Amino acid sequence: MGISAFASLSFGLMGGCSDSSVDANTAEVLGQGGIEAGTQSLCGDLISLFDETSNTTYCFDANNQLQYFVDAAGNTTNATIGDATQTTPSGDPSIENPSPDIPATNVCVDPVDGTVAINTVISSADGSTYMYDANCNKIILTQPTAGTPSTDTNPIEGTDTPASSTSVAENPVGAASSSSTGIAVSSGSYESASNGNSPTITYATSGATLTNDNGCVTVNGGEVEITCAGEYEFSGSYKGADAQIRVNSPKADSGVYLNLRGLTLENTADAPIYVQQASKTFVVAKSETVNTLSDGSTRTKAHTYVNNSGVTKTDTTNAAIYSKDDMTFKGTGTLNVTGNYNNGIQSSNDLRFRGETIINVTAKNNGIKGKGLVDVEKGNITITATSGDGIKSDECTVNGSDTTITEGKGIVSIKGGSINIIKAGDDGIQAFNYVMISDSVSVPSIKVNSTGKGIVSENHVYINGGENTITSGDDGVHSNLNIDFNGGFTTITAKGNDGVHADSTLRITNGTVYVKDSYEGLEAWYITISGGVTDVYGSDDGWNAAGGNDGSGNSTQTGGNNWGNRPGGFGGGMGGMGSSSGHLTVTGGVHYVKTGSGDTDGIDSNGELTISGGVVVVECQISGGMGGSFDSDGTATLTTKTLLGFSKSKSEAGTSYNVSFNTNGYYGNSSIAFKPTTSGSYIQGTSQVSTISNINSYSKNVTFPNGSTVYYN
Repeated sequence: MGISAFASLSFGLMGGCSDSSVDANTAEVLGQGGIEAGTQSLCGDLISLFDETSNTTYCFDANNQLQYFVDAAGNTTNATIGDATQTTPSGDPSIENPSPDIPATNVCVDPVDGTVAINTVISSADGSTYMYDANCNKIILTQPTAGTPSTDTNPIEGTDTPASSTSVAENPVGAASSSSTGIAVSSGSYESASNGNSPTITYATSGATLTNDNGCVTVNGGEVEITCAGEYEFSGSYKGADAQIRVNSPKADSGVYLNLRGLTLENTADAPIYVQQASKTFVVAKSETVNTLSDGSTRTKAHTYVNNSGVTKTDTTNAAIYSKDDMTFKGTGTLNVTGNYNNGIQSSNDLRFRGETIINVTAKNNGIKGKGLVDVEKGNITITATSGDGIKSDECTVNGSDTTITEGKGIVSIKGGSINIIKAGDDGIQAFNYVMISDSVSVPSIKVNSTGKGIVSENHVYINGGENTITSGDDGVHSNLNIDFNGGFTTITAKGNDGVHADSTLRITNGTVYVKDSYEGLEAWYITISGGVTDVYGSDDGWNAAGGNDGSGNSTQTGGNNWGNRPGGFGGGMGGMGSSSGHLTVTGGVHYVKTGSGDTDGIDSNGELTISGGVVVVECQISGGMGGSFDSDGTATLTTKTLLGFSKSKSEAGTSYNVSFNTNGYYGNSSIAFKPTTSGSYIQGTSQVSTISNINSYSKNVTFPNGSTVYYN
């Protein structure tokens, strides 16, 4: 508490504590900075405070009780103190007379809090602090705080709040604090405003106010700069061109924690959170709080600073939350982010999501962009990206005309949580190196609605888990190299193009792939299926081992980018093409394929076709041209006994039986039976087919996502 700040209070006698005990932290606050040279001797061993307005020194004991004061003439006057053994009344405003338990000369009557002791700091329910002097003149110390809770402390916040052995309660959101006095008192208590040694920054109309400074915080209006590691508490609301929390902390330090406890920052010209450098920055939305951040639609500022390597940098922020270094999101509260200028959340390195935070991002361009890594383990994330990608990680190495992987960079990894991309003006989830979805933390729930591709990578897509629902204007899942399905349940609607498209290799070993609608359901140069369940509809071909509608595989094995120089690419591919143009192999799993009408093929390979295992059912509504249920331009080998094809004409590959069928019954043989959803004249199989009257004779059955069931032995 500075001397000049103390002098701004006009009062007679000041008591440093109430009849409730004051903790040691508050005693320290009351004794800070108010001692002028030469005044300590007037108080002896007591705590002294000097009021420069009246040139008076006030002397407090260790319990912050005012003992006496010395005026400008050197006269000493003993203070009249309320009986500290009595209990302050609860504050019933109907009380008009002093309590008979407290001498009338030591008390005053407050219209709100009732009978109170004189010369005592009182914290009212509205968040204000005040005292009465010996003449019952009320002195306001701090003004009421909007939204101050009626309880003394915040609820315990689970993993958000580290365990502590201290008995000092955490300051609630909106607790009374005063930059003019340096005194900070919790509503209904007399405890320190900070949590441990964490600086507390409270925003209001006039800007930011700092209490419990750790020497690493600079406040200038609404601009707050943090220059060292630690935990920093933020609350309140502010709008302006200077509404910014800026972190510039040495990378040798440990992490910077930005604990948001009901914070609203609207920066009209820049980013509300900007990390120039730090080893790690944690944005923590505290339990039961809603925090809202938004940036300006234009940029008028350029920031120049010296980074950890001694290099002068000049930056213009590119997102509402913009970080040059690693950033992690934690907490169990809510974080709303609006990127009016470009991106919502962006890091030049890694972004990690670790808490059960509710995060809502709306952005003009990309919703969430991490150059090195976007790693989601927990959280409930909703994204609206007007013209860009929902989630993006695009770091790579460019050497002239060659673009290659940067080890460990350009990755989107989703291991749990919930992601709902309501709208992506381009791709839903995009990564240069690879996208990986797995159940390693929990089963993630992913929903994508994109104008472009749903999930896409320049290099590799691994879907090892998750409940994934994709609606896209272009390919549902796309890679310029390889795609692997090893688990999860993926539902795709991609009317404008392919359900799943890999320029090189598509492998399915496990999981469920349900393509509800597409131009071509599964397309790749090499298709290898050894397990899982697939249910695919393509208005043209169901499965196609060749190039396709988007032209990505028409001329080269690996598409039209620099990855074409590396057959098979990251994760291992199939090597050279040979003389044919496409390979399709099925050795296991249970599969259903249906096509639209016209010159369509159920399962089509522009090279070799091998189906030696698994259960395969095809409904091809061909109405002209050549192909049918099974089509191959190379060698076709169909040997699995559990195979059926239904079409209006003979199939180019396999054996076709002239058996009329309709939607009223089951057809097949002793190995497999299926009730078709179309009518026609030819059924393909590896042995004679006919109508089936008893499906109970089959030992196994699988119901596809579309509702149809296949029975087999």
